[in-house]
Amino acid sequence: MAPGLTLQSTVTLANGVEMPRFGLGTYKARGEDVEQSVLTALERGYRSIDTASMYENEEVIGRALREGGVPREDVFLTTKVWNDEQGFAETQRALARSLRRLGTDYIDLYLVHWPVREHFYETWQAMESLLAEGHARAIGVCNFLVPHLELLAEKADVMPMVDQYEFHPYLQQPGLHAYCDENGIAVEAWAPIMRGRVDAVEALVEIGERHSKSPAQVSLRWLLQRGAIVIPKSVHAGRIRENAELFDFELSDAEMAAIDALDRGERLGRDPMTMAW
Repeated sequence: MAPGLTLQSTVTLANGVEMPRFGLGTYKARGEDVEQSVLTALERGYRSIDTASMYENEEVIGRALREGGVPREDVFLTTKVWNDEQGFAETQRALARSLRRLGTDYIDLYLVHWPVREHFYETWQAMESLLAEGHARAIGVCNFLVPHLELLAEKADVMPMVDQYEFHPYLQQPGLHAYCDENGIAVEAWAPIMRGRVDAVEALVEIGERHSKSPAQVSLRWLLQRGAIVIPKSVHAGRIRENAELFDFELSDAEMAAIDALDRGERLGRDPMTMAW
């Protein structure tokens, strides 16, 4: 078993902030569904919640966090600035709106949702300002590929502490992962269970059968052993609990290699080089 790896395990970000290795994703979750999912996750022991202004669920998540009975300082809360909110002043105003909706006076991790060419450097300057002012404890990016990170490095005073990007057995982007590792950027995987498609991947099914685990649990465990942060999304109580049952088994080197070999370079989401770039 990986020593010390539990539901409460953290990674130390470049500025010393401790971020949970495991959390709840909330993409496309709205209303009562997202409220109940957050409450279930907190009850199960999750201590990281990921949202974004574009998800239109921050207000409900804020209410659920207040209802959940877990002290604010014990929950690691992430949100993101959307593409049409970017620019220096616009990004600052966007975080102020998110804080009001979430009902908190700081965010643990603020992310640039996609690289937007028009506002690329100005947005990051705003992120650095928000960090310096204490409105965000850590800052990072989503969907930045190596070319974006290299461009940012030319002018940034503070490099991203996290890069949240699409990462699953069919899209592994080893060059991007290596760049992040070499530059002290924590890797966070979105779509870690391929939006449910892992159930149809024969290799994951077979490995799961050997461990009495689901394909989703195998994919999540593989990502954890690859060093990634994972934020599986679900609004179903049973799946929220199941997704967290990753710490009583370990994949062998051969099993890890078999999953590595599934890489197809196949995206389920948009390509960061064409989305807003």
